[in-house]
Amino acid sequence: MPDAPGPTGAYLVALTPESAAAFQAHEINIPHLPFRVGRESRRFKWTELGLVGERRTEAPPNNDLYLVEESEPMNVSREHFLIDRRAGGFFLLDRGSTCGTIVEGEVLGGGARPDEVLLKDHDVIIAGTSFSRYIFKFRIES
Repeated sequence: MPDAPGPTGAYLVALTPESAAAFQAHEINIPHLPFRVGRESRRFKWTELGLVGERRTEAPPNNDLYLVEESEPMNVSREHFLIDRRAGGFFLLDRGSTCGTIVEGEVLGGGARPDEVLLKDHDVIIAGTSFSRYIFKFRIES
């Protein structure tokens, strides 16, 4: 069941199992803006308890949502994209990612221009190339 509408009125809906696993739900209310998304860069190791990540101790987190990629080639950068709101609406800004971000077929970042796009209700967002497993739908609740 989705979260109750929060202060932003914006949601991300998981369109793949990997996306749903990242926020442990089918859909999340974006709790605050800007909302930063990037790859989990902590090291992982297998233990008798399963896959365990090292703890962050020296620096605060630089993302609000961490996406885990366990194999090459990686699509998601450590600081991939962010969603923010301005007078004109909600925007997605590619944060200088290597592979870029695809919004409704338009490639942002990764050497392409523009690096920013106005988001519309039900826009599909792919973190990385078209081969990425992290695909979301942006939803606005009015």
